[in-house]
Amino acid sequence: MVEFIAGLRTSGVRISVAESADAFRAVETLGVQDRDRFRIALRATLVKEPQDLATFERLFPQFFGLGGPPLLDATQDLSNADLQRLAQAIRQFTGNVRQQLERLLRGESLTQAELEELGQMVGLNHATHPYQQPWLTSRLLRAAGHDEVKKALKELWELLDRMGMTKRSLDRLRQLVQANQDALRQQVSQHVGASIVRNALNEPREAQRNDDLLQRPFQSLSEREADELRKQVQRLAAQLRSRAALRQRRGRVGQLDVKRTLRTNLKYGGVPLELKYRRRQIKPKILLICDVSTSMRSVVEFMLRLMYDLQDQVAQARSFAFIDDIQEITADFTEFRPDVAIEHVLNRLQPGSYNTDLGQSLLHFQRDFLDAIDHRTTVIIVGDGRNNYNNPELEAFGDIKRRSRRLVWLTPESSLLWGSGDSDMLRYLPFCSAVFEVNNMASLAEAVDRLLTTH
Repeated sequence: MVEFIAGLRTSGVRISVAESADAFRAVETLGVQDRDRFRIALRATLVKEPQDLATFERLFPQFFGLGGPPLLDATQDLSNADLQRLAQAIRQFTGNVRQQLERLLRGESLTQAELEELGQMVGLNHATHPYQQPWLTSRLLRAAGHDEVKKALKELWELLDRMGMTKRSLDRLRQLVQANQDALRQQVSQHVGASIVRNALNEPREAQRNDDLLQRPFQSLSEREADELRKQVQRLAAQLRSRAALRQRRGRVGQLDVKRTLRTNLKYGGVPLELKYRRRQIKPKILLICDVSTSMRSVVEFMLRLMYDLQDQVAQARSFAFIDDIQEITADFTEFRPDVAIEHVLNRLQPGSYNTDLGQSLLHFQRDFLDAIDHRTTVIIVGDGRNNYNNPELEAFGDIKRRSRRLVWLTPESSLLWGSGDSDMLRYLPFCSAVFEVNNMASLAEAVDRLLTTH
């Protein structure tokens, strides 16, 4: 219960010491034998705001769950003839695929040791944010050979059909195996979710105590905290605008142009009576390319909000958004206020299931929008570099780099995870002028400030 309460706090639920004591008293009174009563006792004492209910319901099974639904032996009702057909068909497969098929048919789950080993392979020990749970679950299943088994199952059903298994037996077998696959995914998802919460709890306690919204990871914000942070964006923009104005005043003076000064003062016998300066162009041209898939939405929303609150600090801003393909969203921000425009864009580009395709989006941009970039343009990519194992289209990315003044990447993902699984971050990295890790408002504001400063 102590870890569960700490997990709720880490995820943004405010719980006082007195409320924690109430929870212990309630459980002491009602007991733990009845799981539903236990859950209701904790929920009634620990959750005060309606928006925190979703966090509670998400974390409860990860701390007090039963490990997901059990897998069943799909072969137990088969006749002897069908069992022989199945054994003969299974012998057509070899190696790990055959072993995984047999385990799935017998209803054998992954062991805790196997889950731990696979978790190490996919970087689960570095994950600390709930938004990472879906794709880490998929990566872990993929590492366990889930994709190969799915492909093998299609062949197995065709083999059994040709070998004379009745349609009724085949449908029943297929139904039970599908149920085992769903149960396995739930078990793996619970393991991933619990591991993420444990990792977050093991982060430095000083960071856990830091209650400053600016320092809180975007993905851990409750809706109420996100609303508060949205209000703070304008204050941050005002601070950044003040610093930019100061730099512009200094920039108006410019640097001494020695050659022009010497030429101008030849008429005075070389005595420098008139000084000439090189004027610096302070305001940059910005082009944003934003990943608005599920894992990136919270970061992108604040990036767009901040950038468009600072429109007067840039000479020109154009924005593009992508999930599986790219589209320009500049007109949304021309027609509407940033908060309305962001809502329109996120409603229009609805994420699907693991359909992010940055490579295809870069190709489309190269074909239709490359002339939006010139030698004064700073291109900013906002994304985690995860390309769902699609072609990263590095040539198109190189073209964007060559036409731009500089190419900057903002990513919410730790460098420890770059290159793992479907991450192409290390392949894009050589083309980037700079990469900033931005996982909270403070780091995002710092990155934007540096972009405006170092143009």
